[in-house]
Formats: sequence, C-alpha cells, structure tokens
Amino acid sequence: MPTTDRCKNCEKSFDESFDYCPYCGQETADKLTFGVLFSNTIGNYFAVDARFFRSFIPLMTKPGVLARRFVDGKRLSYLHPAQFYLFVSVVFFFAFSFIIRKADDNLNQTFKKEFGREVTLDSIQFKKDSIGLEIAKKALTENVGLSKIAEKDLKILDSVMSAEQNSSNLSFSFKRKQLDSLIDIGAPQNEKLKMMGLEEDDGVITEKFYTQILKFYEQKGGGILKTLYDTIPITMFLMLPLFAFILKIFYWKRATFAHHMVFSFYFFTFIFTSLCLLILTNAILEIPIWLKVLFFLSFIIYLVLALKNFYKSFWLSALVKGIVISYVYIIIIVPIAIIGVMAVSIFLY
Repeated sequence: MPTTDRCKNCEKSFDESFDYCPYCGQETADKLTFGVLFSNTIGNYFAVDARFFRSFIPLMTKPGVLARRFVDGKRLSYLHPAQFYLFVSVVFFFAFSFIIRKADDNLNQTFKKEFGREVTLDSIQFKKDSIGLEIAKKALTENVGLSKIAEKDLKILDSVMSAEQNSSNLSFSFKRKQLDSLIDIGAPQNEKLKMMGLEEDDGVITEKFYTQILKFYEQKGGGILKTLYDTIPITMFLMLPLFAFILKIFYWKRATFAHHMVFSFYFFTFIFTSLCLLILTNAILEIPIWLKVLFFLSFIIYLVLALKNFYKSFWLSALVKGIVISYVYIIIIVPIAIIGVMAVSIFLY
C-alpha cells in the first residue's frame, strides 16, 4: 500500500513519491532558508515570463494581431493586456522621470530668476511719453492735409495711446511688496490670502485656488512640474476607457466593450514601448525634429493597420476610421486631459 504525505500549503494528501503537490504545486521538500528566501524573491521579481517575448514581437511587428488572438481565446500563450500595459508603463515613466527631473530643475531656476525681478513702472516717463503722443496727435489732426495721414491711421494712434494708458493701471508691485512683507514676518495665511484679493464671501474652491497660488508664490514655483508628472500615469489609465468608448462608437456591432478595452491596452502598450525606445535612442544620439514628427505620425499608421487586423475591416474603412479616431482623440480628449492634469496638479501642489 503506497504511503501518503500531506501538503503543508493546501493540507491535502498525496503519494509521498511526488516532488510537488498535485493540487497546489508547492514543492514537498520546501525548506525555508535565508538563501532560498532571497533567491526566490529576487528571481520572482526579475524573472521575465516567456509570454512576454511571445507577446512583444507580434505587438511591435503585427498591429492588432496580438489583441485579436487574445480575444479569440489564445490567452495563456500571451501576456495579459492589462499586465503588459502596467509593466511597460512603469518602465516608460521611470525612463521619463529623468527627463522630467532635468526639466524641473531648469524650470525651477527660471522661476527663481523671474520671481526675483522687480516690475516697476516709471510714471514720470509714462506721463512724459503720453504728453508727447498727445501733442503729436494734435499736430497731425490739425495738419491732415499736409501730413497726408489717413483717418484710419489716427484711429490706430488712438488705440495705441489707450493701450498705454490702460497698462499704467496693471502694476501689482505695491501689493507684491506688501505680500512679501507679510511672508517675511510670518503673518497668518488668511492675511496673506486677503492681500492677494480673496474676499470673505468666496467659496471653498476659490479659497483653495488662492491657497495653492500662494504656495506656488512662496516656493518660487519649485516642484510644480514634478507634481504635474505625478498625475500623468493616473490620467493615462483613465484615458484608456475613453479610447475604448470611441472605438465602440465606430465599431458598435463588431465587438463588446471588453474587446475594445483589450485593443486599447495593447495599443497604448505599443505607444509606451515605442516612446521608451525613443527616449533611449535620444539619450545616445540627438534625433532631429523632423524624424520625431515622423515617429509620432507612425502611431496613426499603426492604428490603421491594427484596426484592419483586429476588426477585420476593409482598407478604406480602417484608413478613414483610423484618421477620424486619431483626430477626435487628439483634438478633444487629449486637450481635456491636459486641462484636467493641470487643474489637479494645482490643487495637489
């Protein structure tokens, strides 16, 4: 009679000759040592599943084919689209962070330089220039026949003078000095906000906006770009369903929303992968602007090919829908996302 052993993990019995539990797969002689602990941890963290390579090559060379295969049921052979997207996006934002860090440092230096400037208005000089303009206008008006100046040119002169007069009222140097004084003496925040123009009956959102602007002013704009960068990954993840929704509009009866999401995951994975390659290449050698423009235009070409292969549509249909989808997404969705990212960045700054 064969002897049995009990699994320490699932606690089910099996033949003791088995090296692995037939129910959960845990090794029967699993002795936890210091070496095993760290070798397994490091190995599991850095190990690249074979499905990654089986997924990577068709993703880059056969637009839409990988998504089509996954939807058709070949799911264990390839990396899950959401998992693939998260992995590549983490790599991309890690590489992109070095560019952001450099740009943030340059922007901080620019902000410090600009905040250090004193904007003043020489009222005496302005008054003198205004008098000069007025005398010139009067002389030209009284001698229109001799000067040959047209009436429309006199109107332009009026508009210039009006702009100059209005600009004299746009100096905030006095309030800025008062605000700097309040900051230097450590005045309460409500006094500083009041100096900036916050009224007592303003709402919570308005007060929050003034608070963030004050924080931006006190910190000389430092870290604003980094805050902006931190909100981009979440925004990009939220833009995926919007892209899938656009696909649903154009291919209403061709697939379910889940299928459109699969297509979107793989398409954005391709974009992030391509951008990673662009960042790496640009770090080695400087890529000319015209080549970068062609690089971004290639995304539209990839989308057209992917639509044809995934939805099994005709060339003309894929071409028209690909161009329209790209136009709608770039002209409508992307600007809204940029505004949203900027708004969120201000409130999270």
